[in-house]
Amino acid sequence: MLTGWIACMFGLSLVAHSQAIPTASRWGSSLQIGIGASIVNPDYGEKKDKGPTIYGTFDFTRHIGIEGDVHLASVIAPADVGENTYLLGPRYVFHHGRFHPYAKGLLGLGVINFQPDNRPHTSATYVAYALGGGLDIKVARKINVRAIDVEAQSWPGYNPHGLSPFVMTFGVAYSFR
Repeated sequence: MLTGWIACMFGLSLVAHSQAIPTASRWGSSLQIGIGASIVNPDYGEKKDKGPTIYGTFDFTRHIGIEGDVHLASVIAPADVGENTYLLGPRYVFHHGRFHPYAKGLLGLGVINFQPDNRPHTSATYVAYALGGGLDIKVARKINVRAIDVEAQSWPGYNPHGLSPFVMTFGVAYSFR
């Protein structure tokens, strides 16, 4: 009789899904480094600049981290004027399964390069900042795809009115977590 009662209790616990689920999970820091391609809609002309991007993120906690971006959009500059930016700043990440949308605010330097025909190359450096966000998708254990990243940049020292390019980036990153 006692054996039947014990078997019944264990059997009912499986049906009732009475196994406890974890109430907390361990989250350490997370680092990813990636490469991508950027398209820049400059504040002048109708042609878009293009070039490679190198980016890295380091998340201190589950949601709070920093991001650094290097956009080299002077590589393909149809109007012979290209823009490179070197930015770093905080980011906030949301996690939903394998999808990781984020928002960021970055500060750094913007370099504008003038390469007119038959004239020497010139460049000028300005303070730049950007507000943006995007979506990283975990496609494998250590590989994240940056499906979209957008930045609304501002270069307040350029001319009296400043410069405000818009940057879109797509890429892939290796995660060291």
